[in-house]
Amino acid sequence: MAVPKRKMSRSNTRARRSQWKTTATTLTTCARCSAQARPHQACPACGAYKSRQYVEALRTEHESN
Repeated sequence: MAVPKRKMSRSNTRARRSQWKTTATTLTTCARCSAQARPHQACPACGAYKSRQYVEALRTEHESN
């Protein structure tokens, strides 16, 4: 396994780490209820996926949190 010969400076370390970024989750619009949902998963508002009803909705419009 390779081991560095010299200590890496703080500026080089921080410059390297500056490229580690996260991206926001991609959201699509549900064809049935027009709610925002993650792609390739059942809609959390209505439970539909590819125009079929698969699961009961996890939350309702009238639910108070």
